[in-house]
Amino acid sequence: MDYVRMRAIAEDLGAYAERLEGAWRVEIGPSGPVLAMTRPSKRREGTVRRIRNQLDEQVPATHPGYICANGPQIEHPTIGRMRRPDAVVIPEAALDEEGLAVDAAQVLAAVEIVSPSGPGNAYDEKLADYPAMGIPHCMIVDPRTGTIEVHSEPCKGRYSSKEPYIFGDAVPFGPWTVRTSEFRRYGKDG
Repeated sequence: MDYVRMRAIAEDLGAYAERLEGAWRVEIGPSGPVLAMTRPSKRREGTVRRIRNQLDEQVPATHPGYICANGPQIEHPTIGRMRRPDAVVIPEAALDEEGLAVDAAQVLAAVEIVSPSGPGNAYDEKLADYPAMGIPHCMIVDPRTGTIEVHSEPCKGRYSSKEPYIFGDAVPFGPWTVRTSEFRRYGKDG
């Protein structure tokens, strides 16, 4: 199926999802358009907020006009993918453009927080799609294990660099640093 048809199906699914109760997301993955219910946990959302706030403080110094936003779709029509990262570094002006998704060529970094129910989407599909989309930096935060992976240097559809960290580390992420001392694990106090 060509991307134009997949995109049309994704838009129809998005319109359908707006009429449903709960939180839904539409993405285009390797098998085509997918409508999935999301169950954001408070700890997951807290981690997204902490990362977004830290990056928003640092990004203007390195990339004037860019912000860290949560939620916009990103797409790469050539490879037929549309994804919704938990947070993404993009030009602020992209949020004022018409349309459903931001062009992946405008994305400097993507952040994924592994859901309490499992890592499949973050570690498998998105970690394959983001380098194929040409996104220079990807951070995967796993509150199940208290670990972080920073991926960079996309080459031939894969990231050629992977650096592991644990909660509490000051994590280099592209030209920025994410302090993780306040990140919380799922099911753990403090």
